[in-house]
Amino acid sequence: MSALFTPLTLRSLTLRNRIGVSPMCQYSSDRGFATDWHLVHLGAFATGGAGLVLTEAAAVTPEGRISPQDLGIWDDAHIPMLRRITDFCRAQGAVMGIQLAHAGRKASTRRPWEQPGGTVPLSEGGWDNVMAPSARPFASNYPSPHELSLDGIAHVIVSFGAAAIRALEAGFQVVELHAAHGYLLHEFLSPLSNQRSDHYGGSFENRIRLVLEVTDAVRAVWPAELPLILRISATDWAEGGWSIEESVQLAARLHARGVDLLDCSSGGLAAHQQITIGPGYQVPFARRIRAEAGMPTAAVGLITEAAHAEQIVADGSADMVFLARELLRNPRWPLLAAHALGAGISWPPQYERARLR
Repeated sequence: MSALFTPLTLRSLTLRNRIGVSPMCQYSSDRGFATDWHLVHLGAFATGGAGLVLTEAAAVTPEGRISPQDLGIWDDAHIPMLRRITDFCRAQGAVMGIQLAHAGRKASTRRPWEQPGGTVPLSEGGWDNVMAPSARPFASNYPSPHELSLDGIAHVIVSFGAAAIRALEAGFQVVELHAAHGYLLHEFLSPLSNQRSDHYGGSFENRIRLVLEVTDAVRAVWPAELPLILRISATDWAEGGWSIEESVQLAARLHARGVDLLDCSSGGLAAHQQITIGPGYQVPFARRIRAEAGMPTAAVGLITEAAHAEQIVADGSADMVFLARELLRNPRWPLLAAHALGAGISWPPQYERARLR
């Protein structure tokens, strides 16, 4: 029997398989609103057989967007279209999750096909209240952030909790907190971006404080029967930055606070990062955190082949695999992977005549 196509239970939810859709920004929103593009984009993954479908990063405040075209969930008005999407995807058998995020010092930037990292001026819908743990820009072509005050930090925490309440009303069954890729929560974790001298900076315990407080705020309003997951950059791939050893320590604390699965990515914090990539290059992070912190993990990064995904789950490296670009190329990848692995899964009846025999 295929390990990849064995159901996975997280709290009261059972995923039909171990394949998740990674959050992938579409830069196709207007004032944070989801559109028909998102319905078709996410709906294709649900009809394609994925067990868990995650939205792109949904900003918990307007200034928490990466670009002016990013998805948002800071306003109740965002709920109806998101509900339309979750209703459709859940009807296809997928579990629906939303990634809650704040872009921090990487906010108010252009879409990647326009001018990667370029600051968006106010006249074009950008904003000047870009924030970070410390007033240090990501790179010279990124906005210059201001240092978050304690009141600002408190507002961020409250905003994550309020967004989780909206996510539940919108029909989502899983929340993922985005603490990776150089965005705000990750910025607090890493000593490369966090130069604060108060109780949110300096020591490991201080640097993880905001992530723990956001986790507590969301877990307090998110139903006990529904899973909470968190995406982490397990290393900054830069000297003096956040490390895998710190990730293991943080994972244990998160698990004790009600985080059910750690989505193990890496990088994105330092412009000078040095990454050696290859198929499954981040799998060792998921394996180590799973073994040493004793919590379920998801592996992500250049996983494209069914046999490789099967091996990752079967050998205990991770409990799930999350795919991104490979699913953009082929949203039906899970259906074809099941055939390759000899797993019997149902196809949408509308597609049954195309099933491989």
